[in-house]
Amino acid sequence: MSKTDVQQEKNMERAVGRRKTSSARVRITPGTGVIVINGRPADEFFPVLMWRQKISAPLEAAGRAQTLDVSVKVVGGGVHSQAEAVRHGIARALVKWDETLKAVLKAEGFLTRDPRAKERKKFGKRRARRGHQWKKR
Repeated sequence: MSKTDVQQEKNMERAVGRRKTSSARVRITPGTGVIVINGRPADEFFPVLMWRQKISAPLEAAGRAQTLDVSVKVVGGGVHSQAEAVRHGIARALVKWDETLKAVLKAEGFLTRDPRAKERKKFGKRRARRGHQWKKR
């Protein structure tokens, strides 16, 4: 069985993408390029064009935007970090789908999980790093 036969046999691949406190469970299947997020079309879930471009960037880079359907469940965080979590999940699912896409997606930076998150508040301070303000009277 050749590698192309294995790819044709595949009918689904799953992956998880994360950013800050957002987590996106992504499922890709062969189809016509439809992206559904939490049961709603991507255009409805992400009304801002920048967010829609962000989530479709891995598919465009891989050249699979018109051949794969994407279904996503995303929770936590804000809208921007949800979009980045979806992008990360789609990129990871594409690598599982076809290992040859790893070099392209890694070069674009889609496979790197952004480790930045909110720093915890420390005791004796107002925020994570802001100390108390000196008061003369």
